[in-house]
Order: sequence, then structure tokens, then C-alpha cells
Amino acid sequence: MDECHCRTTVRSEEEKRLLKNRLSRIGGQVSGIAKMIDEDRYCDDILIQLTAIDSAIKSLANAILERHLSTCVIREIKNGNTEIISEVVNLFKRLQ
Repeated sequence: MDECHCRTTVRSEEEKRLLKNRLSRIGGQVSGIAKMIDEDRYCDDILIQLTAIDSAIKSLANAILERHLSTCVIREIKNGNTEIISEVVNLFKRLQ
């Protein structure tokens, strides 16, 4: 039987609720753009909405990143896992 070596991050119910609410709003924005396309809305209007979604996604990513650094990364360093630094560097490269 294969073992799962998946890492997890335990989040409070409140944190999950807040993150999922943000994702729901983003999903609503995406649905709104689909409707705008169906309605043959002006390209500029659609592009503005896409920029808003991009900003919302970046904001959500930054919130998750901040928590990751202040909890998971600190815990790993305290436990002597300095390899986490390479992981974080690679993460930053991917987030650019």
C-alpha cells in the first residue's frame, strides 16, 4: 500500500470561512465576466473586470503566503529543517 507523504496545513474554521468567502467572490467575478461575454460587452469593460480578478487572486495568495511564512516556515526552521528556505525561494520564483 502506498503511503501518502502529503503535507497539510491545519486552519481554523474561521480562517477557512474567510478564505472560502474570498474564493466565492472571485468565482462570482468570473461568472460575471462570462455573462459580459454573452452580452457582447465592450472589451475595455471586460479587461477591467479581469484586472480586478487578478488583483483579488494576488491578494488571496499574499494572505496565504503571509500565514505560511509566519506559521509553517517558522515551525520548520525551529525544528531544524533549513531546507525550507530553498522551498520558500522556489515558491517566490513561481509567484512572480
